[in-house]
Amino acid sequence: MLSQLGGYGYILTTLTLTVYGQLILKWRIAQLGPLPESLKDKVVVLVSLILDPYVFSVYIAVFGAGLAWMAALSRFDLNYAYPFMSLSFVLVLILSSWLLGEPLTLARALGVTLIVAGTVVASRS
Repeated sequence: MLSQLGGYGYILTTLTLTVYGQLILKWRIAQLGPLPESLKDKVVVLVSLILDPYVFSVYIAVFGAGLAWMAALSRFDLNYAYPFMSLSFVLVLILSSWLLGEPLTLARALGVTLIVAGTVVASRS
C-alpha cells in the first residue's frame, strides 16, 4: 500500500515537472516575440533562449520528470500510469489561461475533456 502511494507521488512529480516545463518555455518564448527573418538573427535569439536561466531550469525539470517517470513505471503498468499524464492537458489549459493570459474557450475545454475521457476509457479496456 505504501509502495503504491509512493508510485502516485512519482506520477504527480512527473506531471508537475512536465507542466512546469511547458509553461516556462511558453512564457520565455512569448517574451521574445516571433523569430526574426534572417538566419543569423534566428540563431542569436535561439542561442540566447537556450542559455536563458529559466529555460535551463526546464532542462532540469525534464530530466527530473524522466527520473520520476521511470520510478513510477517501476510501480505501475504503463497502461495504468500513462492515462494520468492526460491531466497535463487540463493543467496546461487552466494554468496557461490564468498565468499567461491565453484564451480559455469552450471548444478548448470540451476538447481537453474529450481527451481525458478517452484516456480514462482506454485505460479501463
